[in-house]
Amino acid sequence: MKLTLNIWRQESQSTTGAMKNYVIDNVSEDMSFLEMLDVLNEELIEKGEDPVAFDSDCREGICGMCGLVINGQAHGPEVTTTCQLHMRSFKDGDEITIEPWRAEAFPVLKDLCTNRESLDRIIQAGGYVSANTGAAPDAHATLVPKDNADRAFMGAECIGCGACVAACPNASGMLFMGAKITHLGELPQGQPERDARVVSMVDQHDAEGFGGCTNLGECSRACPKGIPLNVISQMNRDLLRAKSHGK
Repeated sequence: MKLTLNIWRQESQSTTGAMKNYVIDNVSEDMSFLEMLDVLNEELIEKGEDPVAFDSDCREGICGMCGLVINGQAHGPEVTTTCQLHMRSFKDGDEITIEPWRAEAFPVLKDLCTNRESLDRIIQAGGYVSANTGAAPDAHATLVPKDNADRAFMGAECIGCGACVAACPNASGMLFMGAKITHLGELPQGQPERDARVVSMVDQHDAEGFGGCTNLGECSRACPKGIPLNVISQMNRDLLRAKSHGK
C-alpha cells in the first residue's frame, strides 16, 4: 500500500507544533500501525531527519503505553489499542491523520508523545488498599460473591491508556477513575477506605484539569478493554455516599 500520512510534529512541550505530510510506500497489510511508523522512521533516519516520537512498550495490547488519535478516533478505526491496530484496516491510497492524545491533563512532550502522569497521580491519591494484610492468604480464605468478583475483574482490566480521555469532548477521566474505584469497591479489602478513596481520587482528577462527565459515552466506545459506562454511575454513588458521611 501507498499512504499519505499527516503527522503532528512538535519539538517540545514549550514549542508550537504543526502537521507535517509524509508519503510512505510498500506498506504491508500485515503490519501493525506502529510497525508502519517504524518503517517511516527508518526512512527518516536514512535521510538524516528527526524520527517521529511516539509511545510504545509491550505492543501486545497489555501495558496501555501506546495511544494515538488516528483520523479523529482514539486508537483508530478498530476498538483495540494502537499497537494491535493493523494496516489491513486501511486501503491503498488512504490519507491518514495521526495526532497525540488531546487533553489539558496530557501535555505533549514531543510529536505524538504525551505526559500521562496525571493518571498516575489519581491512583496515588487513593487507588490502592493501604491496610497491611500480612502474607498472602489462601485464595479461598476471603469469600467474594461471583458477581462482585466478576465486576472487580472487569474494573481491573483498565490499562490506563487514556483513550477515554482522548475520546471525550470534555477530556474527562471519569471512565478510568470509575474503573479503578469499581475494582476496589467490589472487594472486601477495599471497603475500609472506600469513602476516603473516592473523595481523594475525584479531587485529584479535578485538580489535574480533566473535564467533567456529561454521559456522552464516547469514552466507553473507545475503550480497548470494553469498560462499561456504568462504572461512572458506581463512582458517583460512592461519592454521594461519602459526602453524606462527611468525608
